[in-house]
Amino acid sequence: MNTSRPRSPSDGSAASAAANPRRRNPLDLLMNSGLGKLLRGIGVAARHDSGESLLEIADALLSLRGRASGPALASAFFDLYEASDLEARQDFLGKVHDLHPADAKAIDKAIARWAEKPDEASALALNVASKSPSRRLINQLNLAPQGTQRLIGLREDLLAVPKSASTPGLAALDRDLENAFTAWFNAGFLELRRIGWDSSAQLLERIIRYEAVHQIQGWDDLRRRVEPVDRRCYGFFHPQMPDDPLIFVEVALTPQIPGAIHQIIAEERETIAPRDATCAIFYSISNCQVGLKGIPFGNHLIKRVVGLLKEELPHLKTFATLSPVPAFAKWLAKEQPANTALPGAGELRQLAARYLVEAKGKANQPVDPVARFHLGNGARLEAVHANADLSANGQKQSHGVMVNYLYDLADIETNFFALTELGTVATSKAVQTLLEPEPTGKKDKGKKAAKDTVAA
Repeated sequence: MNTSRPRSPSDGSAASAAANPRRRNPLDLLMNSGLGKLLRGIGVAARHDSGESLLEIADALLSLRGRASGPALASAFFDLYEASDLEARQDFLGKVHDLHPADAKAIDKAIARWAEKPDEASALALNVASKSPSRRLINQLNLAPQGTQRLIGLREDLLAVPKSASTPGLAALDRDLENAFTAWFNAGFLELRRIGWDSSAQLLERIIRYEAVHQIQGWDDLRRRVEPVDRRCYGFFHPQMPDDPLIFVEVALTPQIPGAIHQIIAEERETIAPRDATCAIFYSISNCQVGLKGIPFGNHLIKRVVGLLKEELPHLKTFATLSPVPAFAKWLAKEQPANTALPGAGELRQLAARYLVEAKGKANQPVDPVARFHLGNGARLEAVHANADLSANGQKQSHGVMVNYLYDLADIETNFFALTELGTVATSKAVQTLLEPEPTGKKDKGKKAAKDTVAA
């Protein structure tokens, strides 16, 4: 995932203030603004510690007065938060949940009410009593102008806290943010849009910045990916973020399933008419917002795009990916003795197939993140290719190996069940062949020949 995101103009103010010590403290600037009068009226003082003042504004937002002036207070909070340095922001995030714990007395009272009379009113009262104050604060902060986008930035700061410095309070706040975003970014609320060369310059600039799989080398490269008739790009957008995609996918229309990325993104290639294509190849999927980590809308994107393409081009027969294998090189380094020479292409394909099918992590799911995503969507591991990504990143993460995952709509549910319930990866006959041990007599000869093989 690409870690950069468009920040609000105030993001740079803390750094600028540090560079120019004569500039006034951001809290002083805020307190002398029109909002400062409101804050002083509710008891927020012009302290030197912006983290403490952030906590005071949060406290006001959770009070009756805060609810009455919610949008103005939420705006004041973000103005100060975004003008503060990262240390002050993370200090606030580390304290706010612990300072506003759940109301134990209210929960006990609601439980007693339920025990006495387990009806709908009692259930509702228990739900209200057990609602986290942090979740209520998140809802209040969402009232600010561009509140949703600014909360995404806040969670990005939270996720940047080193694991060694994490606390139960930070983890609880992150859960509340993730639960809020899961509801707000439900795929049913999102808009699926095609991104083309005629899209706004601001949006196209962000596509270049957010591309996380195959780096876009400037405007000409971007144009080759979104303008030709045999190329498509689609993204999910939230109503509050109309020019800032949440996730996007790049698609190539091809006559057959490709086995190397240069066949798709080469500067010199032959464009084909959409009517001559039989395959739609998803070759890059990029999550754009670090603060939305863990929000599951990627699987909805692929299925929605398949539906759009089938409607536009009903003659398409095959929907597949050309995907990286980002953790293969790291796995292989652990499997082989130190200083072992890199295997030839044929053996690399066999090892990669074994890694994707047999290397399992939590809940008996594939350890490779891209495999877990596509196989978890019901795709089938269709083919494994060596020398498929010759870029520096491709060599570093997978020794150039890439794979195809096939989306056969008739088998998606069956494949999903086999993976989630049995831990079984759906594979094609070609992949099954790679997993079979070689006959002893052919082993040495096969290894020699494999060194010169380039999978197509």
